[in-house]
Amino acid sequence: MEYRVEKDTLGEMKVPADKYWGAQTQRSKQNFPIGNETMPDEVIKAFAILKKSAARANHELDLLEKERADAIAHAADQIIDGKLDEHFPLVVWQTGSGTQSNMNVNEVIAHAGSMWLKEQGSEARLHPNDDVNKSQSSNDTYPTAMHIAIVLKLEDIVLPAIQTMKQTLNEKMNAFQEVVKIGRTHLQDATPLTLGQEISGWHRMLEKSEQMIEESMHHVKHLAIGGTAVGTGLNAHPDFAETVTKAISQVTGKEFISAPNKFHSLTSHDEAVFAHGALKGLAADLMKIANDVRWLASGPRCGIGEISIPANEPGSSIMPGKVNPTQSEAITMAATQVMGNDATIGFAASQGNFELNVFKPVIAYNFMQSSQLLADSIQSFNERCVQGIEPNYEQIDKYLRDSLMLVTALNPYIGYENAATIAKKAFSDDSTLKEAAVKLDLLTEEQFDDYVNPKEMTYPK
Repeated sequence: MEYRVEKDTLGEMKVPADKYWGAQTQRSKQNFPIGNETMPDEVIKAFAILKKSAARANHELDLLEKERADAIAHAADQIIDGKLDEHFPLVVWQTGSGTQSNMNVNEVIAHAGSMWLKEQGSEARLHPNDDVNKSQSSNDTYPTAMHIAIVLKLEDIVLPAIQTMKQTLNEKMNAFQEVVKIGRTHLQDATPLTLGQEISGWHRMLEKSEQMIEESMHHVKHLAIGGTAVGTGLNAHPDFAETVTKAISQVTGKEFISAPNKFHSLTSHDEAVFAHGALKGLAADLMKIANDVRWLASGPRCGIGEISIPANEPGSSIMPGKVNPTQSEAITMAATQVMGNDATIGFAASQGNFELNVFKPVIAYNFMQSSQLLADSIQSFNERCVQGIEPNYEQIDKYLRDSLMLVTALNPYIGYENAATIAKKAFSDDSTLKEAAVKLDLLTEEQFDDYVNPKEMTYPK
């Protein structure tokens, strides 16, 4: 392998000749051989958005020449387009401020931008600190990039996935609105409802999760940039924060806001905790929906079996013909990972000491993983399971007729205690409620049929 020599304030470092990073990135590679989890692509691309916007702001404030700003923007666009992915090798488990990843981006942009300047016939060269990092510190750039990445991930990946499954559930809710079935509480028989009503609860869960995620983003859209090292804005133009935030909004098409208190935004990541809490709420709802689906589809002969779901693959290496609810299993595993990630993010966010939180990379990594897992699992669950849900009308009708809890409809006519006596009699004799009511001389057959109408019980007047 061929190398070139790069320098930083600690001295010289040998860097692979075909890589765009510099000495500080190389030092990080050597100093942190920890794990396989690399800095998320979303964070790197958010950094590139920030660097492009910072260059634009610095030029607008007469702090950076146009050709240098253009070179930074050109290199940043290459990163955003995924053309330079091989030049970002650093792991999550590095400095807690993310300094090395900030410098990794600075060095790659300086290298790629300088190459572009040379192609344009310019003798100018970009410096990773003096040009690409002008008016910035790792302490304000990393939380800014993290917030940009979170907003883009939630708005462009997670929310569209939720909307797709919401649409499917809405269709199923309307299609099965008249399918009367027995309800269940405490895993025991309860009063009737329709399958459409049951599914409407799932639909509303996603609707509420969507609203809570959207609400959380109002806070995440506050950006730390302009605070530099400790929140005072040292070495940055007084108008830099507002100018660069405006540029970021233009580049992304999202409306970001300059954080009103930079001391808060460098040391506290409560916005990320709050937003991920909304993701945890979504994960909890998905766990409930997926569990309901696999319980209702259990069987095919010895379970509940009120609905059928698609058979996607053989379910057993030893039991022929077995089909398992694998999509439910996948999405519930993803949900448990999100819940674990939420604990990590909460712990990490609590570690803000004085003017800086130094657990930023692990917060970003877990947030990106949760977002991607939820979006992917929702899409898969929707496409390979929910869209194929169909009622098993015969089984639904059997359970409805056999249920003792239809007796609840008799309460207004014969009282709770008499109704309970009928239910106990039917259970002990293994008879129907009607047979028990007549045998006890509490009701005639005609009265029973008039009072106990399962469909009317789903829409009480």
